[in-house]
Amino acid sequence: MTDLETKILELKEQNNAIILAHFYQDEEIQDIADFVGDSLDLSRKAATTECDTIVFCGVKFMAEVAKILNPKKNVIIPDIKAGCSLETSCPTKKFLEFKKSHPSHFIASYINCSAEIKALSDVIVTSSNAKKIIDQLPIDQKIIFAPDQHLGSYLNKLTGRDMLLWPGSCIVHETFSEREIVKMKIRNPNCEIIAHPECPDNVLSKANFIGSTSALLNYVRISNAQQFIIATEPHIIHQMKKIAPKKSFLIAPGQNGDCSCSNCPYMELNTMEKLYRCLKNGSPSINLEKNLLNSAKKPLERMLRMS
Repeated sequence: MTDLETKILELKEQNNAIILAHFYQDEEIQDIADFVGDSLDLSRKAATTECDTIVFCGVKFMAEVAKILNPKKNVIIPDIKAGCSLETSCPTKKFLEFKKSHPSHFIASYINCSAEIKALSDVIVTSSNAKKIIDQLPIDQKIIFAPDQHLGSYLNKLTGRDMLLWPGSCIVHETFSEREIVKMKIRNPNCEIIAHPECPDNVLSKANFIGSTSALLNYVRISNAQQFIIATEPHIIHQMKKIAPKKSFLIAPGQNGDCSCSNCPYMELNTMEKLYRCLKNGSPSINLEKNLLNSAKKPLERMLRMS
């Protein structure tokens, strides 16, 4: 164990803190975290922790969820600039106008959005629970799905709905090239292609399996295949290697056959050094105005009930 790791663990104990990390974080952050998971797993963990401080190693909207569910706790994030392209693709003012123009629609928002968008929503969903939640809504209920148009399109096919989709997307999952994935598959014919539903439809159409990050991990574990092409943020491969050490994993290529382009630049803003500093200083903290916090909490609690 390095000196930095030792210092982080000492500060964690001193502050009665829990370190939560998303699967898309760097390997060393995943390894030092108390819990690693997808958005739904992390939301549940944040909702039930008894620690005084929550250190959220992910992006800002995830840390906001932890604060909304734990308003009295200090929720800190290694880099406050760790944003999300899906969040920025759905500005509050424009979405409010969109909502007002469709007053009969129920709003199901993907968790990858700002606290302000959550406050305008009826329920929040993740890629893990979206189908389950949508299936519980009356079949004649009109639905707006925001902000990920690709996940929304996939869910429309999965559920038989005709949800109205906000035109947002993830910069990471849009980098994958259908053409280059097919070429990689030809070179590795025994590979299975597995993809996150934030990918565009042309990429999903080539996948042997589509699922949330947790579902992808489970599929790798139970599949008879020995080699996989991974069409999601590649840091998840660290956990795949742990649960299936004898299997091999290839990163789905981008437009130029370059694999490195699928690293999330926002997730990579968090580092071990920043994790140490935020524990030492107790900041940067997530702070939300009380009315916003209360409004955003309702659809999140509905999500947890319906999950």
